Amino acid sequence: MENFATAIRSIASDQNELRRERFLKVLSAATFLIFFQAYIVAPLIPRLSSVFGISAQQIGLIVPAYLIPYGVSTLVYGVLSDRLGRRPIMFASLAAFIILTALTATASSAGQLMLWRLLTGIGASGVVPLALASMGTLFPYEQRGRPLGWLFGAMAGGAAFGATVGVMLESVIGWRLLFVGVAIAAVVVLAFLLPYRSLLGGPVSEPHPSLREVFAGYRRLLGTGRGLRTYGYVFWNAIFHSGVYTWLGVYFTRRYGLSDFGIGLALLGYGIPGFLLGPLVGRAADRWGRLWLIPAGIGIAALAAAVLIGSLPIVVATLAITVLSLGYDMTQPLLAGIVTSLDKKRAGQAMGLNVFLLFTGFGVGSYLFGEALRLGLGTALAMFAVAQFLAAVIAVRLFHSEKTISGKQ
Repeated sequence: MENFATAIRSIASDQNELRRERFLKVLSAATFLIFFQAYIVAPLIPRLSSVFGISAQQIGLIVPAYLIPYGVSTLVYGVLSDRLGRRPIMFASLAAFIILTALTATASSAGQLMLWRLLTGIGASGVVPLALASMGTLFPYEQRGRPLGWLFGAMAGGAAFGATVGVMLESVIGWRLLFVGVAIAAVVVLAFLLPYRSLLGGPVSEPHPSLREVFAGYRRLLGTGRGLRTYGYVFWNAIFHSGVYTWLGVYFTRRYGLSDFGIGLALLGYGIPGFLLGPLVGRAADRWGRLWLIPAGIGIAALAAAVLIGSLPIVVATLAITVLSLGYDMTQPLLAGIVTSLDKKRAGQAMGLNVFLLFTGFGVGSYLFGEALRLGLGTALAMFAVAQFLAAVIAVRLFHSEKTISGKQ
């Protein structure tokens, strides 16, 4: 009888694990689509500049117009999820993403396009942080690297396909149908997510924190050396990568005279390392710690940006972009892993702050690099590369305690 009960428990455990893995894959698909639609815009800057008859720097503002509201809104969604539970927030945000992405296709001017991007940033920003926070609930810290690797791999894959396949499809079907197609794909993901909604948890039974307690929670997260350095690097690393990435379409247009389709081919390597190697990087972090991987990833990205400064054969430039992407995949997922262990009682708030700094950094980086372009493309790349090299050197000291898998210093 005891053996029978043990077998039943084993089967139930296997079924729960299978549901958890399928849930992870569906969340990864949702994350992929959100990053796909976020990254289809930047390579289209030269094209949209021509369509709406304004300069590249002016139309380039649609990137921070999406990213900064996205980042700010994650703070609200994180707090709401701790109050109401993740399930209603996740589904409401995914539904808003579907509707607003479809409405983006109706824009008849640059101003309307910017407005729809801003509203989409606000509406869609609850999905990814809650998916990341869910990993902190479903997986123990020592096993968290792999599922976070899947999610960040989906981010990288979405970025890769958005920047490449997206811009290639635009040359065939147009940018309006591209947004409609993303909305339809998101409807399919929503349907697949429904059977696993119980894994998002139910309503929160604990007393709701007051506004003062919410701000106190942010102070606690930033009040420790570990929290401050982790969030600080999330923010800076986002500034660097978004600054360089956003303007790669302009880079290839000015340096090599590429068309939209050619830009897509040139960006083909971006995101591929994370898409293929994300789970492996996560496993490496679980096994050996994060103390060397994070500084190495920052340094690799700096090197890639420095290589792009020179006049290179286009093949070398495309390889440098692949290396740039690898640098991202070796840093942001591992930083997110640290964030999930900072405050287990307020996981939604902790991850909301992480995604806020991540996407606000994306928006700020896009804007700052655009301003630096006034000094010349090579000068802008040099400024960002030098700052990233310095960040890599400092990171060696700051992250030296992240050598254990326990998450403790």
